[in-house]
Parts: sequence; C-alpha cells; structure tokens
Amino acid sequence: MGIFEIFVKGGLVMYPLLICSILVAAIAIERMMYLRKMKTASPTFMTDLNTHLKSGDLDGARSLCQHTDGVVPALIAGGLTATTDKDKLEQVFESGAVIAASRLRYRVGMLDMIVTLSPLLGLLGTVIGMIQSFSVFNLKSGEPMAITGGIGEALIATATGLCVAIFALVVYTILNHKIDALIDQMENAANAVILAAMERK
Repeated sequence: MGIFEIFVKGGLVMYPLLICSILVAAIAIERMMYLRKMKTASPTFMTDLNTHLKSGDLDGARSLCQHTDGVVPALIAGGLTATTDKDKLEQVFESGAVIAASRLRYRVGMLDMIVTLSPLLGLLGTVIGMIQSFSVFNLKSGEPMAITGGIGEALIATATGLCVAIFALVVYTILNHKIDALIDQMENAANAVILAAMERK
C-alpha cells in the first residue's frame, strides 16, 4: 500500500494526527532556530566575564555583555544597567531569568500535550475501526477475512499515533536539554556577578 492509501485506511483520526505531526515539526524548527540565536556565540564569553568580575570591573563586564549576543549576556547586561547593589541585583536577575525562561519554553509545553494526545487519538481510531469490523454487516457477509482485514486497517491509527508521540517526545527532550543548559548558564553568570558585587563592597 502507498502512503496515501495507508493514510486513508487509518480513518478520520489520521487528520488530527497529521496536524499534530506538522505542529511538532514546526515547533522543532522554530525553537531550534530561537535557541541557537539565544545561545552565546562567543566561546570565550564566560572566561572574559569572569576576568572582569575577578578584577571588580563591573562596568567592563556590562560593556562586554552589551556587545555580546545571547540570553545570558542580555540578562547580565540588564541587571548591571539597572543597579550594582547586591540585594537589588538578586531581584533584577530573578525577574529577568523568569521572563527569559518563559520565552525559552514558549510552545514547548504543546509538545508534552501532543505526546499524550497522539496515542489516545490512535487508540480512538483503532476502536472505531474495530467496531466497524465487527459490525453486523461484516458478520452477515460470510467473509471472515473481512473482519481480520478490518482489524489490520484499524491498527494503522494506533501505529501512527505512537509514531507521532515518539517524534514529539524526542523533540521535547532535546529542546528541554538545550533550555536547561541555557538556564544553568544564566544562573552561573548571575551568581558570579552577585558575588563580585558583594566583594566590591
């Protein structure tokens, strides 16, 4: 059977499963591009930042962050622009990190929903297909192969639902790993700046 024929035999639930798979692909592409943009391009950024912080040069650290792309430099630059007071820095970094994390996780929660929804849709399609296979009309037809063939076609929906769920789970895991790594970098950089501000006093 061709792909289109298999799709048709899977029943009506194949259409929402198709929409789910397209959503997963779209979210994966959009989030990957966004996370790549938010990742600090300079491999020596943290080294240079720590050099400024160890010497107590918060102005130099702010200037470095302002001229470096990425979510971590943006967080540090925003905090040092607002204040250099240790207590206020903690509040600024905390609120900034919450906003940045919510932007990083934007739409990722939808993948979690698709992981749960797709197998259920597939199961629903299978149940509907089996009901049709065991209908009175098939039993009266005197063709037992019609029942087994109908069950085989009904299982297409379950298989498709599981494939979509696996695809969504893999994308969800990869994105969460990348997001957690960025959040850890934000926490480490913010803690280093706060410590430097304390020592400056």
